[in-house]
Amino acid sequence: FRGRTGPLHIPNELDQIIVGVFGLDNRPQAHPHFRRRQPANVTPRASATPISYTPPQIAQLYDFPQGLNGSGQCIALIELGGGYVEQDLNSYFQQLGIPTPQVLSVSVDGGQNSPGDPNGADGEVDLDIQVAGAIAPGARIAVYFAPNTDQGFIDAVNAAIHDSTNNPSVISISWGGPEADWTAQSVQAMDQAFQAAASLGITVCAAAGDNGSGDGVTTDQLAHVDFPASDPYVLGCGGTRLDAANNQVSSEVVWNEIAINEGATGGGVSDLFGLPSWQANAHVPPSINDQHAGRGVPDVSGNADPETGYKVDVDGQNQSIGGTSAVAPLWAGLIALLNQKRGQAVGYLNPFLYQNYQQLLQNNALRDVTTGNNGGYSAGPGWDACTGLGTPDGARLLNALTASSG
Repeated sequence: FRGRTGPLHIPNELDQIIVGVFGLDNRPQAHPHFRRRQPANVTPRASATPISYTPPQIAQLYDFPQGLNGSGQCIALIELGGGYVEQDLNSYFQQLGIPTPQVLSVSVDGGQNSPGDPNGADGEVDLDIQVAGAIAPGARIAVYFAPNTDQGFIDAVNAAIHDSTNNPSVISISWGGPEADWTAQSVQAMDQAFQAAASLGITVCAAAGDNGSGDGVTTDQLAHVDFPASDPYVLGCGGTRLDAANNQVSSEVVWNEIAINEGATGGGVSDLFGLPSWQANAHVPPSINDQHAGRGVPDVSGNADPETGYKVDVDGQNQSIGGTSAVAPLWAGLIALLNQKRGQAVGYLNPFLYQNYQQLLQNNALRDVTTGNNGGYSAGPGWDACTGLGTPDGARLLNALTASSG
């Protein structure tokens, strides 16, 4: 990649105007947070036979509201590589018996819909489109393709937020990286973009990472959380393992398959962001690194274990894919349904979820996940740094939001 050395200088009179200088390097900034299930001859299983769900099956298990299809909504997907083939999407949705949603690509900074590698980022793009589109087939799916650089990532997010043509009401981001891998100016610029989204009534969902409490950092033994999921203006989405019987959830635990090299949900305490006011009563533990207080990640969760993955079509190939990459578009699809029914966007959802958590829990609108760990943090009653506030009961959550005047 192209990089630079030395400090950056700007004129004194622009000191309070310029937030950051981007585009001087093109190093890859983020990773897609999806996990393919490994073949049995590569990853021996000790016990249960792996299973796969279609997105509508997951929606049924999470009791997503019926009679809604996301009509009138637009879901934005941020993609930093890969692409999709329209014919493959048509075939996939036809197999599900679902009308193919309107999918359009938006070029940012020269990024393009560039399919061709079923073992690469195409898996991320197809997973996002197929999960969100199967949940809300009546919604427009706008896919913003940008270069995988900090400038490309920031510009894609801003392009989606301020797109007056497509007007997305929810943005799904399945790309990210450890907070330690981001520059301060990049984080500040992204945070300002997410604040703008919140002020405009746009919900931003982001995957919390697939490498447990360490978030894939191998240079130290510390815990790390993933950005942008750690941003306080983002709904951080963690992962579970979901088992079902008789069309009902029979068991749900923290996703942790590190023992067979199939990842674990990200989560922990931010090193960059302090504890938000709406998280003050969530009993976020101090960081296991140095006991500092900070923003707890994730906020919510959903099925993400590759062993209980999602059936998707990648470049004409049937695959089973998991990862928190699946949870962000899952929640984005649900939020599109909620927005359709309410007639107005739920927008910045975090304060509502935390301030009403006990009532949501009592009404089973959120399902507490209390078993398992992601390495450094363990699940337990209430919020935890593995699955956040839990997984959704979509219909009950809709009732709670409809009853709310917020």
